[in-house]
Amino acid sequence: MSTSAPAAAPTPTPTSGVDRYFKISERGSTVAREVRGGFATFFAMAYIIVLNPIILGSAKDMYGHQLDGGQLVTATVLTAAFSTLLMGVIGNVPIALAAGLGVNTVVALQLAPRMSWPEAMGMVVLAGFIVMLLVATGLRERVMNAVPLGLRKGIAIGIGLFIMLIGLVDSGFITRMPDAAHTTVPLQLGSNGHLHGWPVLIFVIGVLLTLALIIRKTPGAILISIVAMTVVAVVVQLVTELPDGAWGLTVPELPGNPVAAPDFGLVGQVSLFGGFHKVGVLTGVLFVFTVLLSCFFDAMGTILGVGDEAKLMDKDGNFPGINRVLLIDGLAVASGGATSSSATTCFVESTAGVGEGARTGLANVVTGALFTVALFLTPIATMVPSQAATPALLAVGFLILAGSVKDIDWSDFTIAVPAFLAMTMMPFTYSITNGIGIGFVSFCVLRLATGRGREVPVAMYVVSAVFVFYYAMPALGLT
Repeated sequence: MSTSAPAAAPTPTPTSGVDRYFKISERGSTVAREVRGGFATFFAMAYIIVLNPIILGSAKDMYGHQLDGGQLVTATVLTAAFSTLLMGVIGNVPIALAAGLGVNTVVALQLAPRMSWPEAMGMVVLAGFIVMLLVATGLRERVMNAVPLGLRKGIAIGIGLFIMLIGLVDSGFITRMPDAAHTTVPLQLGSNGHLHGWPVLIFVIGVLLTLALIIRKTPGAILISIVAMTVVAVVVQLVTELPDGAWGLTVPELPGNPVAAPDFGLVGQVSLFGGFHKVGVLTGVLFVFTVLLSCFFDAMGTILGVGDEAKLMDKDGNFPGINRVLLIDGLAVASGGATSSSATTCFVESTAGVGEGARTGLANVVTGALFTVALFLTPIATMVPSQAATPALLAVGFLILAGSVKDIDWSDFTIAVPAFLAMTMMPFTYSITNGIGIGFVSFCVLRLATGRGREVPVAMYVVSAVFVFYYAMPALGLT
C-alpha cells in the first residue's frame, strides 16, 4: 500500500488590498488583531515619550547646555512615529521603534559631557550610517544567520526575562536596595521589602487580569487589561489624590488641555564630525563604536526575539526579508541622531502587540499613527501609568519562555550553557547587548574546548572577538 505526504494547507485568499499588501491572512492574522496589537504595543512603550526627555534633558554638554524638555518630547515622538511607520510599510513586521534606553544613557553620560549636544548627536548619526553600510554589504545578516538556533532561542528567552524585569521595576513591584543598606542583595520587594500602596495594587490586579484573560483566550486580552487598569488608576487618583511620586513618571490624571503644539526646534541640530575635534580621532571612533555596538546587538536580539514569537521565522530559524528590517533599523538610528532624540532602535515592548496577535506591519502602522497623534495629544498619550501597562510585559515574557525553552538542546552543553548565560545575563546586567556578548563568547570557547571549533561560523569568531575587545576597553583605558 502506497502512502503519500499530506497536501499542504492552501494559502488563504486575501480579502482586500490591505490584506494582500501586508500578507495578513497568509500569516494567520486578521485586521482586528493587527489593530489591537498596534494599540497594545503603543501603550506598552508610550512611557518613552516621558522617559527619554527626562534622561537626555537632565544631562549637560561640555558647555553646560541642556536640551529643552518640550522639544525633546516632540523629537522623541516624531522619530518613533517615522521609524515605526517605515518598518511597518516597508519591513512588514510588527516591530515598533523608539529611542533606545541604553543608548540614550551613553549619549547623555559619555558623549555630551565631552562635546556639544549637536556633536554628540552627530556621533549617533554616524553610527546609523555604519549600521546601514553593514547591512548593504550583507555582513549584518551573515552575523545573524551564523547564530545557532539554540542560542537564538536563549536570546529570545533572555529578552522575555529582561522585559519581565523591566515590568517589575517600572511598576514598583520590586525596587533597588540602597547601597546604605550594606547588603549584597540588589533588589527587594516593593519600596521597603513589602508591598503597599494603590499603584502596586493596580499592577498586581493588572497582572492577574492579563493572565486570566490570556488563559481564557480572550481576544484583546492585553489591551483590555491596559485600558481597564488605566481607568481604575484614574479613579484611584481622583479619590486618593496620591502625590506625583507615588506613580513614578506618569500620573494617571485626566488632562486639562489634551492638545499640545509640537516644537521641532531640535530637528537638524547636528554636527557630524565636530566631536572628533573635541576628543580626538581615536576616542571619537571608540564613542561611535560604543553606540554602534549597543544599537547593533540590542536590535538583533529584539528582532530575533520578536520574529520568533510572531512565528515569522522559516523552518531553518532564519528571518525572511531580514535585510529590509535591518536597513530600516540603521536608518532609525541615524534619524534619532538627526532629531536629537538619541539613537532609535527596535523595542522589546513590541512583544506586547505580538502577544495580542500582531503578525504584520499593519500593527506598526497603527502604532506609528498613534505616535503621530501623540505629537499633538501628548497629555493623553502619557496618562497611562506604568502600573497599567507593565503587566503586559510579564505576560509576554512568560509566553516567550514557554514557546522557546523546549527548542534548546539541553543535552549539548556547548549550546545549552551559552543559551543559559545569554538568557540570564540579560536581566541580571539589565542589557540585551551584554547577554548576547557573553553568550557568543562562551559558545566559541566551549566549542573550541571540545574540539568542535570548525563547526563555529567565522562570523561568530569575528563578533566574539569584537565583544572581547569591547569588554576589555575599560581595562585598556579606552573608555
